[in-house]
Amino acid sequence: MAGIGFELRKLMRTGTYTGIMRAYVYAGVISAGPWVISIFGILCLDFLKYFDVFGAEAIQYFQVSITYLIAISLIFSSFLQHSFTRYVADRLFEKKLDFIVPNFNGALLLLTVFSGILGIVVTSWLFAAQGVYYQLLMSGTFVVLCDIWLVTLLLSGLKNYRAIFVIFALGYGISILACYLLRFYGLNGLLLGFFIGQFVLLVCMLFILYYYYPSDRIIEFDFLQGGQIFIALVFTSLFYNLGIWADKFIFWYSPLNSHAILGPLRISMIYDLPIFLAYLAIIPGMAVFLFRIETNFAEHYQRYYDAIRNGETLFNIIGARYQMIDAARQGVFDIFRIQGVTVVLAFFLGPTLLSWLNISKYYVYLFNIDVVGTGLLVVFLVILNIFFYLDRRRNTLLLTLLFFVLNVVLTLLTLHLGVFYFGYGFVMALLIVNVIAIILLDRDFNRLEYITFMRK
Repeated sequence: MAGIGFELRKLMRTGTYTGIMRAYVYAGVISAGPWVISIFGILCLDFLKYFDVFGAEAIQYFQVSITYLIAISLIFSSFLQHSFTRYVADRLFEKKLDFIVPNFNGALLLLTVFSGILGIVVTSWLFAAQGVYYQLLMSGTFVVLCDIWLVTLLLSGLKNYRAIFVIFALGYGISILACYLLRFYGLNGLLLGFFIGQFVLLVCMLFILYYYYPSDRIIEFDFLQGGQIFIALVFTSLFYNLGIWADKFIFWYSPLNSHAILGPLRISMIYDLPIFLAYLAIIPGMAVFLFRIETNFAEHYQRYYDAIRNGETLFNIIGARYQMIDAARQGVFDIFRIQGVTVVLAFFLGPTLLSWLNISKYYVYLFNIDVVGTGLLVVFLVILNIFFYLDRRRNTLLLTLLFFVLNVVLTLLTLHLGVFYFGYGFVMALLIVNVIAIILLDRDFNRLEYITFMRK
């Protein structure tokens, strides 16, 4: 845990407002940076159509294709994301660093093969009318994105946030440049440009991983052995990603609120733009999230379990527990406060932002709702992360499953109620699941000694 937490604490030790500001900015950049860069990169391509650099139709086809690729690749790769990251965390704790890369290569091979098979089968079946080049580019990009999510999560687990940010900036910068240079080839040129940038991104991330974790073995599959696969983590990751995208897919395939774009791909103009922009509002919350978790909470968490492993007195163990609980609660409360301020600012600045982006003022109401939803999502991420620290896998599975089910049910209900209620399904699902998560977290904190010593 030393890496990012150490650097943030170093900035805070200056005791100046500048140092504190730098610490929070640094935390925000490296935590939400890849998301923001991804959104900014696609928005840059969208703006270029106003300068006749690309055709508006090709840009729309491209953006829809990339959106579906990102969504489906996240869902498909989720079977390995948290489970394999847990395997790596266990090997780090055991100081068996030479196990990481060979097993990562095994996981990457499985993910590449199965995502490639799925991509080829699905694109040849659903996109026959778009031609073989489109099918190959969609399949290849799908495979690369699946691999990127696995490597990104692994590097995040290894606390290599700065490398992730720099590489994402490089990858999306190359994607924009390649799209510009290949613009004369229409949709296929844009997809090829995006593929090139993502491939470079993947190669750079692999280089970082192999550089820091060398091994004399090439490939292993130890992570598939009994006791190494945590089924709860597999489905936690799956339900979380399904929950994130459930409302989007429902709107995309609602006949009254969407329309077909390219083959089976559909969009919902009334829903997509506000939620897309609202995700930018997570930056302040993510900064506080990373700062609090990787400094205060991680430090007290380590101290609590060190006290247990070192055989300290019960008085010292209980004292360390109270300090860890206070750090966790302070982190959650800080995120509530910062996201509350962010929501208020978004309410005031939303109309101006949409005007700058040449988006109709009629989207302001839905944008405001979605900003509340993304703020609640940051809170949910924080609580899930604390449960991961405490190894409460059943809780994370229950909460992510509930999030997915509630988002589906409540979004369908809002579709039935009408336009005025759009977006409330996503918000209410997160509100309910956050309340339940806080109750479960409070219960676990109150009996943490029992969980630590008595649970098998």
